[in-house]
Amino acid sequence: MNSSTRLRVAVDAMSGDNGVDVVVAAVALCLQRYDDVALLLVGDEAALRKALQAAGLQQEPRLTLVHASEVVGMDELPSRALRAKKDSSMRVAVNLVHRDEADAAVSAGNTGALMAIARFVLKTLPGIDRPAIISALPARQGHTYLLDLGANAACTPEQLFEFAVMGSVLAEAVDGIAAPRVALLNIGEEEIKGVDAIRQAQERLRASKLNYVGYVEANDIFGSDADVVVSDGFVGNVALKSAEGAAGFIKDVIRESFGSHWWRRIAGAIAWPVLRRLGERIDPRMYNGASLLGLRGVVIKSHGSADSVAFAHALDVAILEARKGVPERIGKGIARELEACDAETLAPAGNA
Repeated sequence: MNSSTRLRVAVDAMSGDNGVDVVVAAVALCLQRYDDVALLLVGDEAALRKALQAAGLQQEPRLTLVHASEVVGMDELPSRALRAKKDSSMRVAVNLVHRDEADAAVSAGNTGALMAIARFVLKTLPGIDRPAIISALPARQGHTYLLDLGANAACTPEQLFEFAVMGSVLAEAVDGIAAPRVALLNIGEEEIKGVDAIRQAQERLRASKLNYVGYVEANDIFGSDADVVVSDGFVGNVALKSAEGAAGFIKDVIRESFGSHWWRRIAGAIAWPVLRRLGERIDPRMYNGASLLGLRGVVIKSHGSADSVAFAHALDVAILEARKGVPERIGKGIARELEACDAETLAPAGNA
């Protein structure tokens, strides 16, 4: 493929907990997987050159270094990162998307700062009040998308409706699902359950053209009843962190159980194919890469402590969403729903 037609991903190489070497190792994995992708590594040029040389990538033609003199700290206030660090690796990576010099940006840095910077630089799509964070979680059959995962602690019914539209469009674009099943996360499936915002959002969803299937409880996220589950950011983040903790707990218990005695180690060796499959299904690294939906560009948030395998998966997510044109599709999806709502509102007056 001609270099001019390569998909370009801007990579914030300095943020996160594990440093430049992990990012470079992930970049190496990405370059092995794709021959039609170019990566722009953003950060301290000297540090990046040293890491690339150690990895044997200093002559790779699909890598471009973009210098940035600052780094946003993991505990830094988003407002300070936005105002005081305009040459941070995070800001420069997002700027590349804004200037159409990159098709997507990926960062493992401070979530609040990334959302603030991305929203300020890229702006939200028409009809979108607030962006949301979405990620796939393992489910009985494939995976389920959950949003919001922490960008908006409290949400109005209208914002929850917007999240539902965005999640539905993402599932349709990325997974090819014709009519993704959308559900609201609630404390019960009964009509009377939940706070006012949830119940009002349900009324809006029922009147929409989305394939709304009703309320689900947290244990249903990992089932097969919905493709997209919608909640406010507080509840969604708690659900996500609980799932990650449970997955880690299960893996630790299995490791301890089969490693405590010699006969259990033998049993573990016999069961290894099944255990390996289980580990792959619940491995959080295979679901790393949360999308900041609702922006005029693709921005992916990697877990701050991601290793090279996990960060490479975040790059996979960025590449897939850029190829599928997710922001453009979300813009069209929101426009369709707003048009349908306007038509429904005007219908009684027109028929009078």
